[in-house]
Amino acid sequence: MRTRSRSLFRRLVLTATVWTLVALIAVALALTTLFRNSVVRTLDDRLEAVALTVIATAERDSSGQVVPAQPPLDSRYNRAFQGRYWQINAIDGGQPGEVLGESQSLLDEVIPIQPGAFEDALDAFGQPVSYNTKGPDDQLLRVVIQAVELPGAAGRILVTAAEDRRPADAEVRRFAFVSILIFLVFGIILGAGVIVQVRIGLAPVFKMRDAVAEVRAGRSERVEGNFPVELQPLGVELNSLLDHSREVVERARTHVGNLAHALKTPIAVLLNETSGDDSELSSLVRRQTETMSRQVDHHLRRARAAAHAKAIGARCEVSSVIDDLTRTLNKIYARQSKSVSANYEPDLVFRGERQDLEEMVGNLCDNACKWAYSQVRVTARAGAEDKIFLKVEDDGPGMDAAQRKNALKRGVRLDEETPGTGLGLSIVVDLARVYGGELELGVSELGGLSAELILPGRQR
Repeated sequence: MRTRSRSLFRRLVLTATVWTLVALIAVALALTTLFRNSVVRTLDDRLEAVALTVIATAERDSSGQVVPAQPPLDSRYNRAFQGRYWQINAIDGGQPGEVLGESQSLLDEVIPIQPGAFEDALDAFGQPVSYNTKGPDDQLLRVVIQAVELPGAAGRILVTAAEDRRPADAEVRRFAFVSILIFLVFGIILGAGVIVQVRIGLAPVFKMRDAVAEVRAGRSERVEGNFPVELQPLGVELNSLLDHSREVVERARTHVGNLAHALKTPIAVLLNETSGDDSELSSLVRRQTETMSRQVDHHLRRARAAAHAKAIGARCEVSSVIDDLTRTLNKIYARQSKSVSANYEPDLVFRGERQDLEEMVGNLCDNACKWAYSQVRVTARAGAEDKIFLKVEDDGPGMDAAQRKNALKRGVRLDEETPGTGLGLSIVVDLARVYGGELELGVSELGGLSAELILPGRQR
């Protein structure tokens, strides 16, 4: 039985899809990280250039302030809170001192100097150090500080250049969104490609599955087809198994035939010897010999059915079996004013030997005709899971639940006055079980007994 969790196609597609998605997500994250680092590096380079410009032109004016003689040309440094700022602090020992100069965009605000970054700037004196902080108007700033010593009275100072990094972050987010969208489309295309690739790759497996199904359904005797080198050994082994199965069945049929011939001849001799003698001993021998004959026939039929059931590919048309039986029974029971009608779905196929189906349906129909008042009905339909349902109903007296249970036991006869051996229903049960089916007794819509056979088959 195929289940979702055991589907080779599903397993290959899911595995390839998961690994593809993981790889694409990893690549998207890596590219986004590289782009973000590139944007931050560009921002740092711009801020370092501003810091160098301030340092190169810084001088102390008459009021004691240290200002660049040529401040940065960007007008945003001259408008309040426009996102670009510079600042000059005195270095007071190991701490940043008073603000000696600042851009007009700060508007009396100051850029906070992180202690850790300040210590790093002193350790790397003359080299820029960058960090993130919050500035005026709660702007997220990217800051570059550089500690230098100016000639003359200016002495050691700390130059700070800062810029609002929100535009840079927005650019990174746009890049990430576009990247995810592109990789999503790419992933869908790859997923479709994986499905097509797996489907093409597994096509020979599906072809072999169909070939085996053809054998199982009886439409072919061997697994035939052009298969890849990886599947050719499997095809050879399957055909060898089919040949072996047929050989075993033929051998079983031969043994059954030999046994039937070996037993029936002595039984026939015993019956002939006692046929003209009415003595008590002869009557006893005759009755026991007839019982032996019936038992031999029963078990030989069962052995033959078991051999047939094990053969792969056996099949027969249900309609022709029902038509032949109803035609024969209508002729036999016409004098008793009993009729047998049939109603079946077209193209029903029984997965087994025709003579076994005739044995089962014939026993049920014959039993129904014996007990029916006037009418017997045979119906056949297809069911789920490759099953067929054959129902034989009559308008006779029927049975209660206890009687229906006992009727299926071998040799049990509910009415000794009615002709029969008591083996009919048990034979049907045995044959049905050999094929993996079952017999169910119930109440007929006609008022009598309903006997329903559930057998392997399908609608063609």
